[in-house]
Order: sequence, then structure tokens, then C-alpha cells
Amino acid sequence: MHTSAKRKAYITLMRVLMWVSTALTAALVLFLLGYVLWNGLPNITWELLSTKPSYITDRIGILPDILNTLYVVLATLVFVVPLGVGAAVYLTEYASNKRIVGVIEYAAETLSGIPSIIYGLVGMLLFSNNMGTCLMAGSLTLVIMNLPTIMRTTQESLKTVPQSYREGAFGLGAGKWRVIRTVVLPNCIDGVITGCILTVGRILGESAALLFTAGLAHAVNGIVDGLASPGATLTVALYVYAKEEGEFGIAFAIAAILMVLTILINLAATLVGKYYNNRRNV
Repeated sequence: MHTSAKRKAYITLMRVLMWVSTALTAALVLFLLGYVLWNGLPNITWELLSTKPSYITDRIGILPDILNTLYVVLATLVFVVPLGVGAAVYLTEYASNKRIVGVIEYAAETLSGIPSIIYGLVGMLLFSNNMGTCLMAGSLTLVIMNLPTIMRTTQESLKTVPQSYREGAFGLGAGKWRVIRTVVLPNCIDGVITGCILTVGRILGESAALLFTAGLAHAVNGIVDGLASPGATLTVALYVYAKEEGEFGIAFAIAAILMVLTILINLAATLVGKYYNNRRNV
């Protein structure tokens, strides 16, 4: 009885600790969301979203920063998705030397843990010194940063495709690449899409690497001219307005926009995962 009472007390204590930990975590998240949205949403206006800064009239607008963010996201995805998916397909479907596969996977995991400021320094030395400070230099730096994310999510999704699908296609006379293109990849598209969504979320939240490579300009350009010119994304603009200019109202407005975008991206990732899981179970 004494041992049983101790065990019940221990289980009760652990449950209480778990509930307290859960409540604290939820409270911190809700406080952060509420604080940022409470201070940021009142400062969001159509003029702020649709104009560029004018130092003559002291007007503040973040349209260039929104466009620069869009350009960086598109340019990064154009490079990182083929590279990441191709690397994942090779490692999962073609590579036969397990030692080499293990080394590459370990290198990818190491890349995902490197601080972004180091990526910024390397990107400045590799890209900015050769291409100049521009959005393309920042995008190429983000490609290196997000390559492990795309590669790992695609790999895990490829591993969930039953081996019987491949064997059945081979039995019908299909070649290796045809099996991958028509059978394997369509059944793991959810992993690719999830990796892309997570990559977009990380791009939206990145600032340290872009400070070194993309610059701080607030000019409205087309996508071609914009990628070849320096520019500030939303996160970099938040830093500039809060740290350099002391415009905390504008900084909170940008933070609220980024917070809403992050929530929408996470929601999209969840919905995509559920959609493809339901299709797979039908």
C-alpha cells in the first residue's frame, strides 16, 4: 500500500507538472500574439501598405519591402526546390553506398543548425563580393540555408511510399526514372509541398543573413531589376524602423503582418498534410 500510494502521488505530480508546462507554453504564445497584434494592427493602414517611403514629406510606406520579400521568396524557391528534391531522390532512390548517404545526411543536419548570421557572412563573401549587394545574393544565401529543410522533408516523404508500388511498376516494364516520375513522386508530393511551406516561413522570418547580403534600400522595382538591386525585406525593414529610426509603431505593424503570415503558413501546412493524408487513406 505504501508503494502504491507513492506511485499514485508520483503520477499525480507528473500530471500537474505537465499541465503547468502546457499552460505556461500556451500563455507565452498567446501573450506574444496578443501583444504584437494589439500594438501592430492599429498602425496598419492602406497608405502604409501601398506607398513607398518619402523623406521629403516624412511619409512611411512598406510597399517596397513587401515586394522585396515576394521577390526573395520566389527566387529562393526557384533554386532550392529542384536542388532539394533532386538531392532527396538521389539519396533515397539511387545512392547505394550507405556510408556516403549517412555523411551527406549528417552534413545536411549540421547545415540546418548553423546560426543564420554565419550564413550571412559566408553569403557576403561568396555572393555579395561577386554580384554586389542585391536581393539575388540574399536569395542564394537563403537557398543554402533552406536546402536541408526541403531535402529532409522530401526524403521522409519518399520513404513512406510503399516498396510494392515500385516493384509493381518495375514488373510492368517501367524504367527507374519513369517509376520515380510517375509513381514515387506523385505519392510524396505532400512532403515536397510541406517543405516549400516551411521554407517560405523561414524566409519570411530571416533577417540576419539578409542584412549582410541584400541591403537596406526601400525602392520599388520590378522583379528583374529588384533582384539585381539592394533591398530590404519585411524583417530587415522591421529592424531598420525599430533600431535605426525609432519608429516602433511601424515596427509593430510589420511584426503584426509577419505574425499573421506565419500563422497562415502554418495553417496551410497543416491543411495540406491533412488533405493528402485523407487522399492516401481513401
